[in-house]
Amino acid sequence: MSTQIPDLNSWRSRPIVQQPEWEDRSELDAVTAELAGQPPLVFAGECDQLKDRLAAVALGEAFVLQGGDCAETFDGSGADAVRNKIKTLLQMAAVLTYAGSVPVVKIGRMAGQFAKPRSKPTEVRDGVELPAYRGDMVNGFEFTPESRRNDPQRLLRAYYSAATTLNLTRAFTQGGYADLRQVHAWNQDFVAGSPAGRRYEQLAGEIERALSFMRACGADPAEFSGVEFYSSHEALILDYEHALTRVDSRTGRPYDVSAHFLWIGERTRQLEGAHIDFMRKIQNPIGVKLGPTTSPDDALALIEALNPDHEPGRLTFITRMGAGKIREGLPPLVEKVAQSGAPVAWICDPMHGNTFEAESGYKTRAFDDVVDEVAGFFEVHRALGTHPGGLHMEFTGDDVTECVGGGHEITEHDLHHRYETYCDPRLNRQQSLDLAFMVAEMYGAAR
Repeated sequence: MSTQIPDLNSWRSRPIVQQPEWEDRSELDAVTAELAGQPPLVFAGECDQLKDRLAAVALGEAFVLQGGDCAETFDGSGADAVRNKIKTLLQMAAVLTYAGSVPVVKIGRMAGQFAKPRSKPTEVRDGVELPAYRGDMVNGFEFTPESRRNDPQRLLRAYYSAATTLNLTRAFTQGGYADLRQVHAWNQDFVAGSPAGRRYEQLAGEIERALSFMRACGADPAEFSGVEFYSSHEALILDYEHALTRVDSRTGRPYDVSAHFLWIGERTRQLEGAHIDFMRKIQNPIGVKLGPTTSPDDALALIEALNPDHEPGRLTFITRMGAGKIREGLPPLVEKVAQSGAPVAWICDPMHGNTFEAESGYKTRAFDDVVDEVAGFFEVHRALGTHPGGLHMEFTGDDVTECVGGGHEITEHDLHHRYETYCDPRLNRQQSLDLAFMVAEMYGAAR
């Protein structure tokens, strides 16, 4: 494979969508120049390591758990918020690893998920029209002209907030907090009032007994004291992603060092568009969201564009069909890709295809729909003899009331109690654990 550096600016001449209209181009240029001089947030070697882990997923030897906020906020990069998300993901991973008997690759929707695509570029309230909220990387949530101004300085703040989150993440995952011998400690604030917490506590007891047995036999692997944890976000605002692309000194190849794993959204995966052009040039492992309108030929064309050499671990397809469409829409895609021989990891996003508006006006998701889409994902792969490779979730470690249903049921009348998301509704901690137990059972049945 050639080490010649590709033209990293060619995306600028391609059709581009979902980008903010910056008022002052010179201000944007100054900000991106400053970003280009900042240290990397992640390292190329870490990206390669994740690619190796995802290659194992594509081969059916591991499972991905990817999750976090729909859209991060700058205020959410504090220690408590980061710890709670990591704790929830670690608990879900422990359930999947132990009950599902599978290695779990842990990827956070963290340290960069500050921008969101929007259906319309503007929003109207009481006759006032302002730019739509595109995430803290671009503008503010408050509906005022000052807040909704698309401000390039926010790109710098996104970088620094991501750096803070990554520092905290590394401290929590490598500094003893993620030690498997802490499985009970992760649950102390949760077990008493929660059915999911009590069920988790029983599993934690089994894990602790297994670890005690291993120690008694003289085995105490270093892998138990910390976890590999990777960052990810949608590569949406290309001025930001381009400014954080570096040529690796080891290989002479470009990596986007804003995150380990980046994905292209359903709204930005045009084959001749700027996002595909940019992503095909970087060496990170990457993903593409596939909605219900995706055809088998679309999937093959994306493989040809983004992974023509069929490099294992390079490309992940993240399906987001909706509970009512996955059993019909997914099989043709999986069959065609399997026939091509391309080493693709398949991950289910059961969130984005199942959003609806409650009578109260809150945007929400039903837990039963989320579970049903995951069940359909597993059914399709089991029927075709392919590997259901993972789960892509929007969740929080807090006790929010944004999605209805779950073991400790939330109704539409409960949504107003703690509806805190700035964009899409997230599963709370109990709903996330409920789902993890169900997925572990589905995975066991599919093997």
